[in-house]
This record gives sequence, C-alpha cells and structure tokens, in this order.
Amino acid sequence: MKSFLHRRNAVLSGGASHLVAVDAEPSPDGASAQAGAAGLVSDEALIANPAPASAGAAVHADLPTGSETPDAPDSSTAPRPVSTLHAVPAVPAHLANRPVQLADGASFAALVAADELSTFRVFRSFDYSVTLLFHSRALAYFVAMHQDNTLWHAFRAADLDSASAVFHHLEEQATRLAEGETRLAQLAAQNAMLAKQIEESEAHAERLRVDLQRHAEQEHLVSTRQHQVRRDVAQLEAQRIAAQAQLNKAHRTIHQLSVTSNEGVPHLPGR
Repeated sequence: MKSFLHRRNAVLSGGASHLVAVDAEPSPDGASAQAGAAGLVSDEALIANPAPASAGAAVHADLPTGSETPDAPDSSTAPRPVSTLHAVPAVPAHLANRPVQLADGASFAALVAADELSTFRVFRSFDYSVTLLFHSRALAYFVAMHQDNTLWHAFRAADLDSASAVFHHLEEQATRLAEGETRLAQLAAQNAMLAKQIEESEAHAERLRVDLQRHAEQEHLVSTRQHQVRRDVAQLEAQRIAAQAQLNKAHRTIHQLSVTSNEGVPHLPGR
C-alpha cells in the first residue's frame, strides 16, 4: 500500500489531485484494491485530460508518505468521465474509405518522368486534356487534367471503374471549360468566311461595274459610229444622185449630138 501511494504521490506532485467516487461500503478484502484502482484511474485521467488549477472540483493537497487512503466522497456525487485516447489515422477520415484520392503532384510528375505510367485513355479539347493512366507496379490508376500542358488536377484510384468515373467527370468539366474556346473558334471561322465572301462579292461587283462601264462605252462608240455612218451614207447618196443627174445629162447631150450628126448624112435611094 505504501509503495502504491509513493507512485501516486510521484505522479501528482506537479499537479492537482482528483477524487474518484467508489462504493460507499467496500468489502474488507477489496478495500485496498479499490483504493489503488481509484488512484490509478485518477492518475490516468490527469495525464489524459489535465484539469485547470482553478477547477472547483479539484483538491490541491500533497499526500505525505504513509498516509491513509482518503475517505470516499458521498456516493451521490457522479464519477468524472475518463477520456479515451484513439490513434489518429494518417489519411483523413473523409478520404480513408473512398476509392479515389488526390494524388501528390510531385510523385505523379516523377512517375511520368520515369515513364512508369501506361496511357489508357486521352481526351483533349483545345488547351484542356484529360488522361487515364495505369501504374502497373502499384496496380493503381491515375487521372490527370492538364491545362496548356500544365498539370491542374491529379487523382489516384484503386480500380478501373472509379478511375473511369473520375475520367468522365473531368472530361465533362473540360468540355464545359472549352465551350468558350469552341464558340471562339466557330465565330472566328464564320467571320473569316464572311470576310472572304465580302471580298469575293466586292470583287464580283467591281467586275460587274467594269463590264457595265465597258458596255456603256461600247454603246457610245456604236452610237457615234452609227451617226457617222448615217452622215456618210447621206453624203454618198447625195453624191450618187448628183452623179446620176450628170450622167443623164451627158446621155441627153450625146443623143442630141448624134441626132444632129445624122441629119448631115445624104439620103441615098435604094436600087
């Protein structure tokens, strides 16, 4: 009993003593054992959950060597609960039982650099890419998402189904993120096509204007030529009429001269 009290005093010498409720009428044989157990529980409670010095329930007293076990408190007082210590897991509780976990970026980059990952699936949309990889040595699957060839997300899964689910989720996310890029590419292509069509239309319109101008010029030339031809025709017609009149006059003159010449020929009677 004294050796046990020595141990108890050594533990409690630097802190407060705690009284633990015990049975009001312990048996004579088990009184010492119960008192020892009460002291041990009090020590463990103190180590696990040290009480503040100002607590009203604590009794600050040093027990001298060889002193008797303190009297048990009133049986109506509730015993102080003793906190139980539990081991803290290395992985957080909300991730410990999940098949998919975040992968360490540096470790993943090292595996990629060492060419230890086999590519199962690849999805790419503009600057976003999602890759499903398999690490044969660890029988683990990795799903990585890159933006402009820079690692953005990396996940590790223990089975292919979980990795496929993550892959499809990131694929949908990349598709949503690339919607703006898709619309940008479509609008750029449409604007380029419209600009080309505008250029072709303007060139066609210019050709039509040139053709119309040439046609108008040709019409003017033809009209001018027609007027000139008509003037020439009228002039030549006048010349023809004048020449015909002169010719007719010459024919009449010749006829008259012929008649006059024939009048001077003697008339010879026939035999």
